[in-house]
Amino acid sequence: MSVANWLTARPIAHRAFHDRTHGRIENTISAVTAAIEHDFSIEVDLQLTADEQVIVFHDDRLDRLTESSGRVDRLNLTALRAVSLRDTSDKILTLDELLEAVAGKVPLVLELKSRWTGDRRLERAVATKLAGYSGLVAVMSFDPGAMRAMRHLVPHLPRGLVADRFSAANWQGLSAFRRWTLRHLLASVYVMPEFIAFDVSALPATAPLLIRHVFGLPLLTWTVRAPGERETASRWAGQMIFEGFNPDQLRSGA
Repeated sequence: MSVANWLTARPIAHRAFHDRTHGRIENTISAVTAAIEHDFSIEVDLQLTADEQVIVFHDDRLDRLTESSGRVDRLNLTALRAVSLRDTSDKILTLDELLEAVAGKVPLVLELKSRWTGDRRLERAVATKLAGYSGLVAVMSFDPGAMRAMRHLVPHLPRGLVADRFSAANWQGLSAFRRWTLRHLLASVYVMPEFIAFDVSALPATAPLLIRHVFGLPLLTWTVRAPGERETASRWAGQMIFEGFNPDQLRSGA
């Protein structure tokens, strides 16, 4: 099966199929299990702990989702496993646990969270973990350097570039020129991505649509929540990364 076929076959649950009202917090095993039960592909975030373990967690800090505070990358795995997530009994998930739970049942789309420092320990750790995984899996990042590294570490795995408008307000650490190159996906020349994941609020946009229609690469769009965003996704992208609703219920009229 081609990358385009499996990557766009089913809607992709953003940070897994989470729903706080039902005790399923983003990037947790409960949300992963729910996505598998609904046959949704799963998108999650990966980052590195202080002792170089790969965990499934989005934020740089613990404050929003947990009863603790502080930077994630300054704590080791044991300390992070002791942290209580709000509104659930789940604990912070490791990549090993994620791979064991999914076990090829649905495709995985793994976003590597970059510190934009050129440190490639996360990429090396993820590549090692994925070496023995036989399920469908793709990797992606906002940082082209991360995907360039993965191109060399695991050339057989599909890799993608994540992009948005790269506004100055949201990307204060990057120069105007660098933000312009990222927004226009110019790093595709050396990353050689096999798909693009572009912000739904920034579509239509020339660069991702050019790559989709001229070069034939799958275009995913994120994060689709509202009806208008679903319409945008349907018109411009090959598949959506969604949250906050069940796409299958919409199709069935339930």
